[in-house]
Amino acid sequence: MREDKMLYLLNKLKSILQRDKRLVSEDGELLKNKIIELALKFDKELINLLMREKELKEHFFTEVDKIIVFDQLKFMKFVDNKEFLPDSYTTFKNKVGLTVEENYLSQNKEVVLSWSYKDCVLEGGMEKEDEKRDEVFFNEILAPDEIDRLKEPKVFTNFKRIDAKGEHKVTEIKSRDNLIIRGNNLLALCSLKKKFAGRIKLIYIDPPYNTGGDSFRYNDNFNHSTWLTFMKNRLEIARDLLDEKGFIFVQISFHEYAYLKVLLDEVFNENYVFTINLLVRHPERILKADKEFHDVMEYVLVYAKNRDKVKINKISIENDIEEYVYQIKEKSKGKPINISGKSLTVFMPNEYEIIKTRSERKNLKKISIRGALREANSSGRFYVKFLEPIESKFPPLALFKINNFGADILGYRYFYMPEKGNKNGGYFQAIPTEWKDIKERPYPNFFNFVEDYNSVVDEGNVRLRNAKKPETLIKLFTEISGTKKKEVLLDFNLGSGTTCAVAHKLGLQYIGIEQLDYGENDSVIRLKNVIGKEKSKGKLSPVIEDYDTTGISEAVNWMGGGDFIYCELMKWNDKYIDEIKKAKSSKELLNIWNLIKEKAFLSYKINPEDFDKNVKEFEQLSLENQKKFLIECLDKNQLYVNLSEIDDEDYGVLKEDKDLNKKFYGAL
Repeated sequence: MREDKMLYLLNKLKSILQRDKRLVSEDGELLKNKIIELALKFDKELINLLMREKELKEHFFTEVDKIIVFDQLKFMKFVDNKEFLPDSYTTFKNKVGLTVEENYLSQNKEVVLSWSYKDCVLEGGMEKEDEKRDEVFFNEILAPDEIDRLKEPKVFTNFKRIDAKGEHKVTEIKSRDNLIIRGNNLLALCSLKKKFAGRIKLIYIDPPYNTGGDSFRYNDNFNHSTWLTFMKNRLEIARDLLDEKGFIFVQISFHEYAYLKVLLDEVFNENYVFTINLLVRHPERILKADKEFHDVMEYVLVYAKNRDKVKINKISIENDIEEYVYQIKEKSKGKPINISGKSLTVFMPNEYEIIKTRSERKNLKKISIRGALREANSSGRFYVKFLEPIESKFPPLALFKINNFGADILGYRYFYMPEKGNKNGGYFQAIPTEWKDIKERPYPNFFNFVEDYNSVVDEGNVRLRNAKKPETLIKLFTEISGTKKKEVLLDFNLGSGTTCAVAHKLGLQYIGIEQLDYGENDSVIRLKNVIGKEKSKGKLSPVIEDYDTTGISEAVNWMGGGDFIYCELMKWNDKYIDEIKKAKSSKELLNIWNLIKEKAFLSYKINPEDFDKNVKEFEQLSLENQKKFLIECLDKNQLYVNLSEIDDEDYGVLKEDKDLNKKFYGAL
């Protein structure tokens, strides 16, 4: 097309589209994503608008047997041209809207975006922790039906049951089986919804902190927005998975704490419980003295599925009677007195004897009235109001007995004046009438975990730089949430597997999801260590040895055993992305191109014939840009095989995998 004609059509199209209020933002800019969305839907109003103008009708419509056909692909390519809306490629991707009450919705006058990308799905897909990407919004241009397909349950493959005897083929999947899933955590979460929606008691996640130096290496220009979108997509599904009495614990550093708090308020409808403050590094020990400040704290935001239905556990401790060691022997009847209408009996120091003996329930505890205690309880307030004003009228250590005071088993309480040289009086208290051997107190919102973090490096016999959490921390979260045996715990940022290791030792059912493979430090390796190995001892019954003795093992008397099922999301387009990443030359990439244009799902924006015509230009790109382009050619909605297509022969799903998927999901 001649440049002047193209420019004429561009201006003509812009002018016509401005007439449709649906396609114009409040500031008068054309919404490129909305135009393509309507074109994908063959929107009648849009098509009628185009057909009214002769030049546009001739260019975007074709007559076939006297029937006018809209050339949808040609129109979208034209609109997608950077000359149509200059510098709009990235802007377009930033404005593709997805999740508003499970329905597809792009930016329009009914939606206010709080941050760029808020209504998008950032899918991720890193295979190496140190991999850096400029932009990983895998939805580039998505139609509603494609979005639904993206969130469909996926096919699981490579099933293995792992126990103390080793790895075995999986023949059945029980409702109480522990699961470790390898694959994109967003898509794995979507796949869990059918079976586990409303069943998870506790979710703990330790997501990328987005510090600039951690594993969250996405778009630097929209760093906060990208991270928030990444989190929002996953938290919304996590919310649906939670039981009505379930909790989610999300650990974070100061870098994203404020953003995350606001996001969680929105996703969980402000069902906020509390924030746990963790001291994780010693304040006086720092390796880099050039830092502006020493960051020693981390935070755990705790939310409930339904705040009105959850019960926050309390700390149960044995009620201590060690301080109940005093007895008072009255040597006289004392002298009755009246103080401000109060009847008391006073004993001079020589009229009573204090006997200290071993602790027993029948004894008294001595309490000095000082500081906050002067106003904190009824005894403190009584002394300050009635006895303190008359101290000068009685000798040091004069004893006052008042009946029907306090909730003690004695029914009375003794108060004493300060001894000589001391300004604080006090009282003797018997054990309460409602004494309990076990008492409860609320958990604090601050914990010192410095020692636990200092010794975490070898826990589970795996290592994970700068990200590993101590087992004692996860155990604490199960206690606070009241998660009991056989209830389900989920971690979809599993890392080295701490969460599932703790769950395994505590007898909780667990689900762990991790995309990255950490090799010898992987979560699967750790759980194998937890289980141990079964060994035969001659004629004796087999015993389990070499099980993990680190972490909480001693505290819970862990002796090894148990099992879990490992499986993976079945790759499709993602396996071609793997091949593209591994390629060492342009020749290899072109061979991969010939394969994917026949086997893979290509983006609608790519015309294979045009690629083949311009292959020489492709070869002139750097190897990195060649890879980037080929990856963009792939439809990112088809990274994995959808469950709905499990019987399609093109995917080659094995019969045993079909059977296991049917058992996992239920009858298809």
